Amino acid sequence: MRIAVLGMGRMGRALAQRLLTQHFSVTVWNRTPGQAGQVVQDGATEAFTPAEAAQGADAVLMSLTDDRAVRDVMTRLVDAVPGGDDLVVADTSTVSPGTSRALRDLMPGGRFLAAPILGGPLDLVLGNARVLLGGDQMAAERLEPVWRDAFASSAYCGDDPGCAVTLKLLNNYLLMANVVLVSEVVVTAEAAGFDMAGVRNQLFRWATVPPILRNRLDDIVGGAHEGWFTTRLGAKDVRLAREVSEEHGVVLPLAHLVERLYEEAAELGWAEADIAAVVELVRRERR
Repeated sequence: MRIAVLGMGRMGRALAQRLLTQHFSVTVWNRTPGQAGQVVQDGATEAFTPAEAAQGADAVLMSLTDDRAVRDVMTRLVDAVPGGDDLVVADTSTVSPGTSRALRDLMPGGRFLAAPILGGPLDLVLGNARVLLGGDQMAAERLEPVWRDAFASSAYCGDDPGCAVTLKLLNNYLLMANVVLVSEVVVTAEAAGFDMAGVRNQLFRWATVPPILRNRLDDIVGGAHEGWFTTRLGAKDVRLAREVSEEHGVVLPLAHLVERLYEEAAELGWAEADIAAVVELVRRERR
């Protein structure tokens, strides 16, 4: 099966690498040249336009930064590949439900899937990530080899692509809020004079600390915040989750606070640092 991966950020590169290890034929494209070097060395072919990447592919998987980038690339792709030649497009990006529905409407024959990924780049490379699917069921079934071989599991959420994206946003909101809560606990323990190595060990054992945070505990306690999920992206995801809730008449007071904390962290110099850098904002607030 021939797959095009559009977007060579950390997740896009990880997705391409995982597909290559599972013996898919992979073509990659990135809007900024120079990001696909290692993936090309591993066996991918690099294209110079989205249309070139999609030529002869069974499916296009997009992994892009935000709603604007996704809409732009999708428009370029559809304009350059009239009718799509039965091409299936799946968007793994974290965007708004409205954007996912708009992408479905752009795609000839509605052969579009929202396919947000649960897990980070390393999870994806190792085959431990999970994928949520929303959109055309026949398209989802056609790409079953991708979901089966590249992911630990897949879950079809219905023909509305916005449903899969909504679940991904809620998942990310839980992550962002928990990082803030653990950051407050860590800074309080520091201020109280605890031995932080001991606190760190306790946090790994506490049932109240979600397992998903274990790969960030060391970074929150005293790391350099060099992970992949930036505070800027964290603020964007919380904003999207908050907007979804408000569209349904639900006000999330905590979401407003969490969103603002990540925005402030980005504004104060940690825009490209991992979301664990929000702990530095909490440290700044110590009196």
